Amino acid sequence: MVRVVVVDDEPMVCRFLRTILGSAPDIEVVDEAHDGAAGVDAVMRTRPDVVLMDLRMPGVDGLTAIERISGLADPPAVVVLTTFDADQYVLRALRAGAAGFLVKSTPPEDLIGLVRVAAEGHTVLSAAAARRLVAASTDSLSARDRARELVGALSEREVEVLACLGEGLSNAQIAARLYLSEATIKGYVSRMLDKLGCANRTQAGLIAHDAGLVGS
Repeated sequence: MVRVVVVDDEPMVCRFLRTILGSAPDIEVVDEAHDGAAGVDAVMRTRPDVVLMDLRMPGVDGLTAIERISGLADPPAVVVLTTFDADQYVLRALRAGAAGFLVKSTPPEDLIGLVRVAAEGHTVLSAAAARRLVAASTDSLSARDRARELVGALSEREVEVLACLGEGLSNAQIAARLYLSEATIKGYVSRMLDKLGCANRTQAGLIAHDAGLVGS
C-alpha cells in the first residue's frame, strides 16, 4: 500500500482527495492536516510514503513544512498540490525538498498514477511547472555557478549518473544505459545525494539542470 498524508487548509479539498485516492486499491490516506505544522506532526506520527502539500496555509505555510519534512530521517516524497504555479513557487518548493509540483486541476485518474510514481522515488511535475522550472533554472547565474561547483566534487561516473537523474531516469534505466547493475546505481545515487547535500533525486536533478548536464 502507498500511504498518503494530505495537508490542505480546505477540509473540502482533503475530503475530495480522500475520496479520489481511496478509490485506488493500493493507496490509503492515513491522515490529513490543515496547516503546515500539523502536517509535519502527521508525517512524524504516521510515516507515510507520499505527502500532498498545499502551499498557502495559515500559520506554518507549505514551503516551511516541506523544509521541515525534508530534514527528517528517511523523509517521504512531498508533492505540492496547489492552485497556482508561479515561477518562484515551483523552484522554491523543489529546492526546499519537494519531489514534485502539481496543480489542483490535475485529472483525478492522473493524480492516482502520479502518487504511485512519486512513491517510487520519481519526480512528478505538471506540464506548466516543468516549463517554468526549465526557464527559471536556466536564467539563474548564481544557481548555475553553485551547481557547477558541486558537480566538480563528483567522480566522472557520478556525473554520468547525475545527468541521468536530470533526465528523470529510474535506477533500472540508468543501469541499462551505463551497463551497470541496478544495485551499483543505487549505491552511486545514495553517495551522490550525500555529496551534493540533496534530500532526494528531484533536488539532484535540479543541480544537473543548473550545471548544464541536461539539455533544455
